[in-house]
Amino acid sequence: MAKAVQIKIEKGAYLFKLRQLLECKGISINKLMRDTDTDFNVIKRFMDGKSARIDLTVLARFCDYLDCGILDILEYVRDLDV
Repeated sequence: MAKAVQIKIEKGAYLFKLRQLLECKGISINKLMRDTDTDFNVIKRFMDGKSARIDLTVLARFCDYLDCGILDILEYVRDLDV
């Protein structure tokens, strides 16, 4: 199973979990793209952790389609060592 993409920032990390969620549900990027009318590059940025800004409308669209919550797609975790 694919692992979440972890992007470290000052006092924690963002975990981008769309890839593992799609894999778990057996949904391809192309199917997600077609069924949610979302640009391929937007989906890839959510999968690869390269989203500089998060479009809440797109995130809500993914949650509705995948029948999940935001934390199933994107999560922030604090460093406990700070």
